[in-house]
Amino acid sequence: MAGDLAPEETALVAVQAALAGRPGVLATARALSHFGEHSAGWVGVSALGAVLSPRRRREWLAVGVGAFGAHAAAVLIKRVVKRPRPHHPAIAINVGTPSKLSFPSAHATSTTAAAILLARVTGTRLPLLLVPTMALSRLVLGVHYPTDVLTGIAVGSTVARTVGAVTGPPSKEKTL
Repeated sequence: MAGDLAPEETALVAVQAALAGRPGVLATARALSHFGEHSAGWVGVSALGAVLSPRRRREWLAVGVGAFGAHAAAVLIKRVVKRPRPHHPAIAINVGTPSKLSFPSAHATSTTAAAILLARVTGTRLPLLLVPTMALSRLVLGVHYPTDVLTGIAVGSTVARTVGAVTGPPSKEKTL
């Protein structure tokens, strides 16, 4: 069966073989999946930041706008490209999905936008660690190919740069 795998399927099977069986990996990947669904978790973080840091409200709301805008961009691209999700028997599908479309990963797209904008508002690069974590989780769950998540990262980065350009430079005031 391994001989009939396309290169991206081979990569996906390798990621799953290396990580999915480790303690806590699937549970964490599923939790990230639920958090990132329709960018809802990022919009929630944005709203909480806006409430807790009223002087930086505009910047915190930009996080939510960027995450939701990135999600919307990914959905539009999915509807044009119409690439089906992984479905080879060697690939374990470890979470349900709201659609059968794969390219690009909306989770990787919205998380990238949110992480870049969170880095701006918090003044630290730590949120950027969320990007590879979410991208890898989509592979572990078997719901995306590597190019889906890489393209999602590129689209999310573009959306974040656009939102950052529209909202202007971040405030110098420290946040949370």
